[in-house]
Amino acid sequence: MFAPFAKTLPHPLELIFRGGWTSVQTFFVLSGLVLARTYNTTPWNSRNLRKYFLARFARVYPGYLLSLIVVSPFIYTTLVTGSGKDWAPGHKAFLLFNYLFVLQGWTGDLHVGWNTPAWSLSCEFIFYLCFPLLALTVGIRTLRSNLVLLAAALLLPTLLATLGVPDTWKPIHHLADFFTGIAAAAILDRLTLKSGSWLYIPAILSFLAIIAYPTVVERLCVLNTALRPVNALLLLGFALGGGWLARILSTPVAGFLGQASYAMYILHIPLLWWCKRYDLPGYFGLDNTPAAIIFMLCVVGIASLAFHFVEEPANKTLRGLL
Repeated sequence: MFAPFAKTLPHPLELIFRGGWTSVQTFFVLSGLVLARTYNTTPWNSRNLRKYFLARFARVYPGYLLSLIVVSPFIYTTLVTGSGKDWAPGHKAFLLFNYLFVLQGWTGDLHVGWNTPAWSLSCEFIFYLCFPLLALTVGIRTLRSNLVLLAAALLLPTLLATLGVPDTWKPIHHLADFFTGIAAAAILDRLTLKSGSWLYIPAILSFLAIIAYPTVVERLCVLNTALRPVNALLLLGFALGGGWLARILSTPVAGFLGQASYAMYILHIPLLWWCKRYDLPGYFGLDNTPAAIIFMLCVVGIASLAFHFVEEPANKTLRGLL
């Protein structure tokens, strides 16, 4: 919806404006960092494993299930009366199976677009499965173990390319981001900087430069590889705190929006389906840019309600089972 406005910008700024999808990798690194900090001293017995897996499921799946409910009329229309009405029953079942069990990150483009960002949840579930195994084998506490994970993060992309692992297996390719986050958690304990702004300000500027001039970066390495250490520095800086930007992000309002950010992420495409179904920008006589701003504000509001009344209660209920 912001595309016409983006095209009016200088090309580097247009690329930055369109480059929001790259922040998904930031959250992959953040996942590793948060899990390593949260479970740093956890003894991995059977009881704690059950609590861990239930907590991870409760964190992700209720919001995702809500997104499927929101988009379900369009799924029905596609498969019964729309473009997919003539598809083989097996293919329809395959699509539903993929969406129900969050397998989109393994299968590539499914050509339905019901909730395209959900591919990243496939990655998160693999990270959650791998984390206890890493903690029990490689370890997450010592400097040596985290140097091993950091080396794995650096070498994994080259190894996968050498082995010819398909690009469609995104959870495998993004394990390097997860490893980087775990290693960053150990580095955080050893940093003595008084203000994280010495890290996050250069990281933000580097991030923007990489997005604005990708062709320059790609002469040396792929974009994800270049962004990986930048994301680690960014998160380490914010974790340390300090500076006006970190103070803003530490306010109660920013904290609540941060908690609701997952709902914003997973609901914005299902809500866009409804917006386009009723042609709301045309109905209200809005051109694309004002309509996009209003839509964005509506997503924030609806996602905040979804977090408060659906996601958080479901999370607590599921965790309460143990």
